[in-house]
Amino acid sequence: MTLTQLSTFIEIADTNNFTSAANKLGYAQSTVTTQIKQLEEELGCPVFDRLGKTVVLTPAGYRLLMYANKLLQLEREIHMEVPEADEPSGVLKLGVSESLCYNRLPHYLMEYKTRYPKVDIQIHFIMHDTFPEMLKKGELDLVYTLNPLIEDENLDMLYKKEETLGFYVSPTHPLAKKKKVVEADLNDVPLLLTSHNCSFRHMLLNDFEDKQIKSNVILETSSKEVLKQFAMNGLGVAFMPDMAAEKELENKSLVRLPWKGADFPIYSQVFVHKDKYVNKAIEGMLNLISED
Repeated sequence: MTLTQLSTFIEIADTNNFTSAANKLGYAQSTVTTQIKQLEEELGCPVFDRLGKTVVLTPAGYRLLMYANKLLQLEREIHMEVPEADEPSGVLKLGVSESLCYNRLPHYLMEYKTRYPKVDIQIHFIMHDTFPEMLKKGELDLVYTLNPLIEDENLDMLYKKEETLGFYVSPTHPLAKKKKVVEADLNDVPLLLTSHNCSFRHMLLNDFEDKQIKSNVILETSSKEVLKQFAMNGLGVAFMPDMAAEKELENKSLVRLPWKGADFPIYSQVFVHKDKYVNKAIEGMLNLISED
């Protein structure tokens, strides 16, 4: 069993197709087929079910995937840490919430590449309910997320900073001129919210339910850009992190409502898995985030 075979196995598991995996890896399809055949012969069991042109993991394949990700993560850490060098190198897999990409993350990435040019960063957009498992499997090294405080015995929080959420409307919206807005003002008002599994949405709708306010959700999307476009066109009230609307406030295409209702505490937070070794590459990103 080789790391090359495991890398090929992971790529096929991701694409569910031998040909797609071969093209992405730059191999001939016969090479990929041979690698998986050798892997299965060594393990004594199939790791994929072949369903026409599509392949899916067998139960044994699912078990192997967890270990394969861990082994490749260890390989990355070896390349980062074992060579005697003051400057880290290798690959840093960073999971990030979309909201943090509007003004903060691009600045961090540019500065990081200046400080650590030998580290390649792979960015993955994450959801709050899936990233802990990705850290556990080694699919991510570090997570920078925006959420209510997350407590998980399998995670180490390395950083947190209090952030804010806001309600945004077009300057022509009927609520734009109000001096105070509370839950009752949003009763049956068209709402533009984040996707179904987003913690921001749950916080707001739970508050509405507690106060017996009728929620009228007309749009659900993970894209803050879509939320802003709908709000700018007067189609509803967008509820989202303030950091995602700074440009629109500055050019006055959106108005932030003077909210006097319930508080919705959220924090930007940085996590690693509890067993993760915090190497120099991770420390470098953490230092940049903490300096802001």
